[in-house]
Amino acid sequence: MLKGVGAALAGLLMALSVGAAAQAAPDPVAQDYVIKDFRFRTGETLRELRIRYHTLGTPKTDASGRVGNAVLILHGTGGTGRQFTNPLFADVLFAPGGLLDPAKYFIVMPDNLGHGGSSKPSDGLRARFPKYDYADMVAAQHALVEGLGIEKLRLIMGTSMGCMHGFIWATTWPHAARALMPLACQPTEIAGRNRLWRRMAIDAVTSDPAYKGGEYTDQPVQGLKTAADLLILAGAAPIPMQAQLPTRAAVDEWLARELPRRIAGMDANDFIYQVDSSRTYDPSKDLEKITAPMTWVNSADDFINPPELGLAEAAMRRLRTTRYVLIPATVQSRGHGTHTHAALWKDELADLLRRTE
Repeated sequence: MLKGVGAALAGLLMALSVGAAAQAAPDPVAQDYVIKDFRFRTGETLRELRIRYHTLGTPKTDASGRVGNAVLILHGTGGTGRQFTNPLFADVLFAPGGLLDPAKYFIVMPDNLGHGGSSKPSDGLRARFPKYDYADMVAAQHALVEGLGIEKLRLIMGTSMGCMHGFIWATTWPHAARALMPLACQPTEIAGRNRLWRRMAIDAVTSDPAYKGGEYTDQPVQGLKTAADLLILAGAAPIPMQAQLPTRAAVDEWLARELPRRIAGMDANDFIYQVDSSRTYDPSKDLEKITAPMTWVNSADDFINPPELGLAEAAMRRLRTTRYVLIPATVQSRGHGTHTHAALWKDELADLLRRTE
């Protein structure tokens, strides 16, 4: 079902920000889960694969002794589970009385394979690290969930790459969750402009002489600058950016500050692996396998997932249990990053939780 999000969002955002200041979300607890002898789809193995994960709340069992309140939240490319402590997300959803209040739910937010505190190329193997893909990342998530004693998740929510991981979960283990909420993606092969900017970003890094085939002593800064430029454009929202940067001078000054901040935490090998891990993603052939109720949210000003391609409408003809929501482009929306601004779509989450009780 197609639906736009209503007007008057500015007042809503203001009201929510006031409430968030009074009811801040708690801080998550970080732990590591080690998977022994993890085998990648390439046939490569790691003797120990470490998955860092962050939790809020505690598991609660139902009458049958099964954990019934676990929520898995999956981050995007280059992110970590801890990114969901962003007040725009956490103070709307995780604060006392919020839709995902940790007093009610056990929230699990992993650093995905190749990211954050989980095993990744920069730990030492560099470009010799196994060539993981999204299926490997989701297999590691599944192992973590099983290791935590969770048989069925109350909800799987994912943003961007995590949105795509949600579709892999839904087609690989259709009964793994009672509800699904993917945000900012398409359930199709990554092609066209989406693959193009990824390929350009990877080529920018690998063609920098300082990259040295992945055996660099110093980061290939020039290549990373170009990659970060592409990331900025891919994540930008035209309407709010025009309002925030209305002059040439404002743009130049912003970029001079922003670009060094973006590349300061980047590792070239980690980045390449993260961006290229989408290369085999394509759940489109299995969409009929999805049986759990789903609310799928995209935004009209998303450079990475432009609605004019009609990919969502084509997929929706095959998704029998899915509600599709397209958030319109406004001064409040944030392009691809709208997925983190929970005030814009929290009512849809509330509806999903109600209809899957």
